[in-house]
Amino acid sequence: VPLQASGGGLVQAGGSLRISCVAYGRTSSPYVMGWFRQAPGKEREFVSAVSWDGYSTHYTDSVKGRFTISRDNTKNTVHLQMNGLKPEDTAVYYCAAGALTVIDGYSQYKNWGQGTLVTVSS
Repeated sequence: VPLQASGGGLVQAGGSLRISCVAYGRTSSPYVMGWFRQAPGKEREFVSAVSWDGYSTHYTDSVKGRFTISRDNTKNTVHLQMNGLKPEDTAVYYCAAGALTVIDGYSQYKNWGQGTLVTVSS
């Protein structure tokens, strides 16, 4: 399932941004959607994931209380609302789909979007 992320941009520290990802095509199986990010010179890391029905979510510790993930299956879309942004949140954010549970790791995701750049200035 092709994925396309959007909504990245430049924001000042403390500000907010919402990034979104659309999954094109259909699948008969429920799947988890998630967000990962990769900062310059660093490895890609997990940010957040949401179950098919939206009731189960998971966040990395550094974004808990600041980021909220949600999905709209009528539009095959997942959103990541990011509040209280910090310079260390600067990264390319990638959406992913196809994992079975919200705690699955990188290798369990079958499909990846192209990434959207989020830059937080201090």
